[in-house]
This record gives sequence, C-alpha cells and structure tokens, in this order.
Amino acid sequence: MPSFENPFSGNSIDKKLSTEELLRAVRFMLAAELEAIQMYRQVAEATDDEQAKKLINDIADEEVVHAGEFETLAAKLSPEDVKLIQKGNEEAEEKMGKLSCVSVSLRNAVKKLGE
Repeated sequence: MPSFENPFSGNSIDKKLSTEELLRAVRFMLAAELEAIQMYRQVAEATDDEQAKKLINDIADEEVVHAGEFETLAAKLSPEDVKLIQKGNEEAEEKMGKLSCVSVSLRNAVKKLGE
C-alpha cells in the first residue's frame, strides 16, 4: 500500500521530476483517489441521513472523475503499460464477455492519446 504521508519519498525535491518519477507520483495519486472513493462510499452507505449521503456520494463521484484523469495521464506517461493493460482487457473480456469500468476508462484514454 502506498505511503501517503510523503508522495515524494525517494525523490529529490531540489529538481524537477523525471518522467519515471512523475509516473510514480501519478500512480500514488490514483491510489489515493481510489482509496477516497472507497472511504466515501462506505460512509455514505453507513448513514441514514439522506442529505449527507447525497453530498458524500457526489464527492465520491468527483473522485472517480479525478481517477479517470490520472489514468489518462498515466497512460500518456507509460505507453508500455497501456499495451499490458490492453492485454489484460482482452483476457478479461474472454472470461467476462464485457468491459469493466477500468477497461472502458483506459480504453478511452488510449483513444485520446492516439488523436
């Protein structure tokens, strides 16, 4: 699990991030968004306060948008990963017969990169 207290651990702060360091930071940020989504959804499910539930779910939806943005950036920074993700999409489709949400998001990211 990522250590969220210091997203720059292992990186020198006195220089710009290399592409690999930026990719690592983006992966941390994506993991943080996914963790936030999970936490917000669990809190929303655990309350009977409909106003709070609506607001918390709206915030969770915003985090899903952020996760999609980070996925797109990660795909741009690592075309090699895109190829592996596409392979995983194909394997999942063989077994499941349809795309998962992550597959759709990453597939859209790949399309945007090609434009």
